[in-house]
Amino acid sequence: MKVKIIGLIGGTTWLSTAEYYRAINQMVNRRAGGLHSGKILLYSMDFEDFRPPADAEGWKKAGEMLAGIARRLESAGAECLLLCANTPHMVADDVQSKIGIPLLHIAEMTAREIKKKGIRRAALLGTRFTMEQTFFTKKLTAHGIEALIPDAAEREYIHSTIYQELAKGVFTPETKKKYLQIIKDLKLRGAEGVIFGCTEIPLLIQHDECDIPVFDTTLIHAASAVDFALS
Repeated sequence: MKVKIIGLIGGTTWLSTAEYYRAINQMVNRRAGGLHSGKILLYSMDFEDFRPPADAEGWKKAGEMLAGIARRLESAGAECLLLCANTPHMVADDVQSKIGIPLLHIAEMTAREIKKKGIRRAALLGTRFTMEQTFFTKKLTAHGIEALIPDAAEREYIHSTIYQELAKGVFTPETKKKYLQIIKDLKLRGAEGVIFGCTEIPLLIQHDECDIPVFDTTLIHAASAVDFALS
């Protein structure tokens, strides 16, 4: 069986990148059997070098850095590319324009999965960039899905805990309780499902702790890479 090579740009954070590696290999083995596992080229960044910028110029530089890494993975033999976090997809189109292999967009793959389930309104949790910018929500809109986001204070809480706690491997009962309350409030506003739009959120909350369907962008993104690799 020919298995295509998956290129991963990770380290944003290393905790969720480890989940990508685990999930891809498990999915490949489940589908291919035997001792099969994924063929993966991983570039793991120092996350301190990729503090999400505050301005357009900063994002431009971030895009150039990611594009340079992407070209290195392509040159090494990668046949598709994944940015192993939601927020870096702010510059996904710029990165794609600099390489000749497909970049599998996390929001596009998530939107397709939500549409398959017939859900039209989904809560979106993630960094402030993911919740407030359009790089994620426009993909949902293109598939007829309305994104419901928390209010301003809740967005600030989620954003700060992602960087001050989850990215450092700190997962507290208090933070989990607050996230679950935010999800419950969004359900009352009409959310039929919830998008874990930060790849560390599934490390805090188990799917079965939510009373609406969960769309885990880490697993959806990993599955899209496996579909590509085994196609």
